[in-house]
Amino acid sequence: MKLRVKALSAGLLCAAATLLQPAFAQDPATCRNVRFADIGWTDITSTTALASTVFEGLGYQPVTTVASVPISFAGLKTKQLDVSLGYWWPVQEKAIAPFVDAKTIQVLQPPNLSGAKATFAVPTYEYDAGLKTFADIAKHRTELDGKIYGIEPGSSANAAIKKMIDTNQFGLGGFKLIESSEAGMLVTVDRAIRDKKWVLFLGWEPHPMNIQIDMKYLTGSDGVFGPNDGEARVYTLTAPDFLTRCPNAGKLVSNLRFTTQLENVVMQSVMNKEKPTDAAKAYLKKNPQVLDTWLAGVKTYDGKDGLPAVKAYLGL
Repeated sequence: MKLRVKALSAGLLCAAATLLQPAFAQDPATCRNVRFADIGWTDITSTTALASTVFEGLGYQPVTTVASVPISFAGLKTKQLDVSLGYWWPVQEKAIAPFVDAKTIQVLQPPNLSGAKATFAVPTYEYDAGLKTFADIAKHRTELDGKIYGIEPGSSANAAIKKMIDTNQFGLGGFKLIESSEAGMLVTVDRAIRDKKWVLFLGWEPHPMNIQIDMKYLTGSDGVFGPNDGEARVYTLTAPDFLTRCPNAGKLVSNLRFTTQLENVVMQSVMNKEKPTDAAKAYLKKNPQVLDTWLAGVKTYDGKDGLPAVKAYLGL
């Protein structure tokens, strides 16, 4: 009888000790493949590569799907995708509103990037020649060949441009929107600058274009691309149940914060044909301090401390 009581007491002590330990909700096997959406913009390709590299160091197996903005929203809604790091506010605000209202996509707060910008831009020689504001565009229709260069079809930025054209805002009726990929648009801009021709295009930062191209942003947009002439923030999106379904992976995703300088550096490498994952690893090896915040409270897939595991994975 005494032996039985001792055994029972030991069991109770073990249970009490377990209750006193910090709780860790290990992610189920279905969370090991964290499914990212990459909307095809170099900044999102870069941040997605950074996040994926950290997840790999934690023992996860991230998967990235390149998808347009509308398709990425639909994928998050149907839970075919888990995370997108690329909700640019306010240019995508109208497109995402139905999903947010229906609570089929979760927008994480605060933004993963502040101080961003997206609006019309021109080479500096055009700016110096008088194309400085949105109101100046129509005056230079001939030099611009009546064309405005946007990004990929289906983007909210293109929709805003088309609306300006359709409503003749700023006298843009009759202009033609040229839709293209980010890379395709920049090739066109580079060619125009090389030939000293006029070109009007959608510019944004963070992006190496701000370093590589001698360019200026137009003012006086009347909020077409958002307040303060295109001031933007970038938010992380998740499938509606991702944070509860995959709490550890969700913790890392919620911790991610970037800066324009960080993104410019990684994007520069990516645009110089370096593989995004290689560019991400190189940046993290040189700037391991960013991991301290990203991995606060984050474990490996099998429940160990996350920070030392990722540093070991990077060879630090």
